[in-house]
Amino acid sequence: MSKSDFTPHWIEQAPPPRSYRSLFKWGDPNGFKHPNRGMLEVLKETFGLTDADFTAPQHTGMENFDAAVPAALEERHQQAFENLLGAENVITGAYERTRASYGAGMIDALRLRQHIVENLPGAVLTPRNRADVEAAMKYCDEQRIPLYVYGGGSTVTRGMEAVRGGVCLDLSRHLNGVIHFNETDQTITVQAGMWGPELERILNQAPQTLGAHERYTCGHFPQSFMHSSVGGWVVTRGAGQNSTYYGKIEDMVIAQEYVTPRGVLQTAPQPRSATGPDFDQILMGSEGCFGVLTAVTLRVCKYQPENTRRYSYLFRNWEEALTAGREILQGEFGLPSVFRLSDPEETDVAMHMYHIHGTPADRVMRGLGYQPMQRCILLGTCDGDAAYSRLVNNRIAAIARRHGAFTLTPFGVTRKWEKSRFTDPYLREDLMDFGILIDTLECAVTWEQMPAVHEQVRAIVKARPQTICMTHLSHAYPQGGNLYFIFIARISEIDEYLRLQYSILEAMKTAGAAISHHHGIGKQTGPWLEEQIGTPCMDVIRALKQHFDPHNICNPGGTLGLDMSEEQREKRWGF
Repeated sequence: MSKSDFTPHWIEQAPPPRSYRSLFKWGDPNGFKHPNRGMLEVLKETFGLTDADFTAPQHTGMENFDAAVPAALEERHQQAFENLLGAENVITGAYERTRASYGAGMIDALRLRQHIVENLPGAVLTPRNRADVEAAMKYCDEQRIPLYVYGGGSTVTRGMEAVRGGVCLDLSRHLNGVIHFNETDQTITVQAGMWGPELERILNQAPQTLGAHERYTCGHFPQSFMHSSVGGWVVTRGAGQNSTYYGKIEDMVIAQEYVTPRGVLQTAPQPRSATGPDFDQILMGSEGCFGVLTAVTLRVCKYQPENTRRYSYLFRNWEEALTAGREILQGEFGLPSVFRLSDPEETDVAMHMYHIHGTPADRVMRGLGYQPMQRCILLGTCDGDAAYSRLVNNRIAAIARRHGAFTLTPFGVTRKWEKSRFTDPYLREDLMDFGILIDTLECAVTWEQMPAVHEQVRAIVKARPQTICMTHLSHAYPQGGNLYFIFIARISEIDEYLRLQYSILEAMKTAGAAISHHHGIGKQTGPWLEEQIGTPCMDVIRALKQHFDPHNICNPGGTLGLDMSEEQREKRWGF
C-alpha cells in the first residue's frame, strides 16, 4: 500500500450507549471528523510517525462502563428528593452521575480513557420547573448538601465536577422551553436548560414558532454551539464566533432569574439603568457559585443571512496582520461579525489541511513574498443590513490591500472554515486513539500586549519538543481581543498533560493576559484567579458568595477560586 493510499484505522462507529467512550465522545454519537491527509502528514512529520503508528487505536473506551461507585447519598435524603420532585426525577445510576459531573475537557477524557471515575454526585435531579429548583435548593441548604448544576455538559474547566458529592441538578431535561417572546423589544426569555440549536431554530423560524413578523437570531455561536446550553453560556460569560458584531453573551443578556439559598433573585428587563451596580453583570460569570440560573432574557437581532459577506486575506507576516487587524477594529466604520486571524504556524497547518501546500498556487504565493511559517490568514464575515455589511466588507478590503495582503476571497476559504467550525472537536477522539492530544487555552489581551503574550506563551509550548502550537486572534475589539492557543502533543499521561497546561496558564498570567476570555474559570483555572484579579477583587467575590450562599452548598470545591485550601492551591488540582 502506498503512502497516498493509506487510511488510518479511525473509529467510525458510534460508541456503545453505556460505554466509557460514550461519556467522553464529543457531540453526536454518529458524528465524526477525521484528520485529512494534509493534517496527517503534518502529524507524521512533527512526531516522527509512520503509517504503522496509525493502525492500532489504544484506550478507545469502547468497553462497557463498569465503574462501581455507590451513590453516597443517605437514603433519607434520596427519599426526600423523590417526595419533592417525583421518583422518576431522581437518578442514582453511576453512569448518569458520571455524565453529570464530567465535562468536555481534556482532563475528563484522559481520566475516562483510563477508567478513572471520581467526584460524582450522589444523585442527579431533574427539576420540572422553578418551584422544583426552589424546593431542592431549600432542602439542600437546610441539610448542608452540596448542589451542582448541569446544562449541556460542554465545560472544559471542570466547572460542574461534584468534588464534594451532594446532588446535581440537570436543567436540560425539563427546563428548556420559551417563557416569553417580545417582538416589540426584540427579546426572548427562555429557560436555562435550552440548548443552542433549539434556541436558534425557534428564532430563525419565528413567524412559524413564535407568531412573529420577522425571522431572528441570537447571534451566539460558540464552537460548542451544537451541544451547549443557554444557561451555560451565561454563567461562564461565553462568546460565540460571531461576537465581534453580535457581542459576547454579557452583551446579549437583558434580565435573569436565579434561585439562591437566599431566595429568588430577578433583574429587570430595561436595557440600561442607573440604579446602582449592574446585578446582571454581577451574576453572569458566577458559574453556579451564587445560585442556579433558571431563566434568562436575551436580546435578539434580525436574521438576514442573505446579507452575509465573506472575506479572506493572506498577509506576509504576523506584524502586518496585527496592524491591519487593529486598524479594522478601530476604523469606526462598523464591525465584522466573524474576525479570525491565524498566526504563521496555524496558517501553515491550514495550508496543509486545505491542500494548498506545495501546489502551483503555493509557489506563486511564495514568489510574491508570502512565505511558509511567516504568512497569516485573516478570514471572516460581515453581517447585518445589506448596505452595512457591504460597507464593512469594502473597508476591510481597503485596509488589507494597504498592508499588502493577497485576497483569498475568491477561493472560498471562509466557506471551508464555516463548514467545519462546529465539527473540529471531533478530531480529538481520533488523535487521542493514537496517543496524540489536541487541546486549547485562551486569554484576553490588549493590542499593545498581544505580540508579547503571543511570543511568551508560544515559547513555553515550543520548549516542549515536538509540540505544535497554533494561535488565532478572535473575538476582537477596538481595544484588543482573544488569543486562542491550540497545542498538539504526544501525551497520554495525566500528569504530563497537567504540567503543560499549568505552564501555559502561568505564562499567560506572567505576560499580563486575562487567563480566560470566554471559557470561564471552573475548578481548573481557579487556583490562578486571585493572583490574576487581586485580593481586593477576590474579597468582593467572597462577600457575594457569603451573601448568596452562607452555607457554601452551591458548586463548592474550588470553582472561581473559592473554598480552596492552601494545599489545593499548591497542588494545582491534583498535580
